[in-house]
Amino acid sequence: MNRFKNILCVAKPGETSKPAIERAVKLAQQNQASLTIVDVVPKFTAGINMPEGGPISDELQTAMQRDHEEHLKPLIESYRKLMNIDFKILTGEPFLEIIRQVLRCGHDLVIKLPDTYDWLDRLLGSEDMHLLRKCPCPVWLIKTEKTPSDRRILAAVDVGGDYAEEERETLKNLNNQILEMAGSLAISDFAELHIVHVWDAVGESAMRGAFMKTPEEKIAAYVEQIRQQHDHKLDQLLEVLKNKLGSDADAYLSIKKHLIKGWARKEIPDLAKRIDADIIVMGTVARTGIPGLFMGNTAESILSQINCSVLAIKPSGFKTPVSLGE
Repeated sequence: MNRFKNILCVAKPGETSKPAIERAVKLAQQNQASLTIVDVVPKFTAGINMPEGGPISDELQTAMQRDHEEHLKPLIESYRKLMNIDFKILTGEPFLEIIRQVLRCGHDLVIKLPDTYDWLDRLLGSEDMHLLRKCPCPVWLIKTEKTPSDRRILAAVDVGGDYAEEERETLKNLNNQILEMAGSLAISDFAELHIVHVWDAVGESAMRGAFMKTPEEKIAAYVEQIRQQHDHKLDQLLEVLKNKLGSDADAYLSIKKHLIKGWARKEIPDLAKRIDADIIVMGTVARTGIPGLFMGNTAESILSQINCSVLAIKPSGFKTPVSLGE
């Protein structure tokens, strides 16, 4: 199930970047993919009486780039013994330059560490959130990883039926992408694979209201009918994954299914904490084709609550608002 062919890893000078680089190298080797490692240096802003683009400001910009390169190169050199690695220093706004690198070179995965280790409090509005919202390819934000024997991968899918007809195919393909990536990672990491879908019986509360006064047994029958529908759809989705994995891999993984009644924005973070998930694989765009909508409210709410790594995936057809021009 080789999935990635052109990986981009974003690193910074220092030992803290090792988890991201090690993961990128391992994944590139497993997928026989090309790997590019970049660092992004902020554009130097000229001071008072110092013109933009003048000789002094240019020298300072070049000095900053060389300093980053000298400190990062030794960290990369040891991995170059294992495989070919392209290395670049980019200049500008980090999330913009990362996305432009993706657009220029056709990368199909971005791997990086969060901007800060207390990202739970600072993710919304940060460079990482811009990247999650607008990068056209999957983004993997890696926190310090556990030992392989402790890894648990949680894949969050949506098999609900409350989507317009034209969006159902997009959602189906996104679900398949999520499971394919999660399954591939679980196999390569010898990790537990958990699949979760959160459902709700629309109208249940209204049926219990003063106006309808529906008998409790009828409400229970309705809720059970909805549960069975979601369970059936989730089983169908898992069957597709099992066919792709093959019988040996399926037996080895022993996939754990979680069908939970409630709200995704609450239940998915709660489940991630209960199982001590190492990574959540999830979609970050609810609908395509709506101008200005780069991430669904549910996805943003989930991301603001979790404290583990996340692999965020866009549906096919997603168009980034970032362009190659200035």
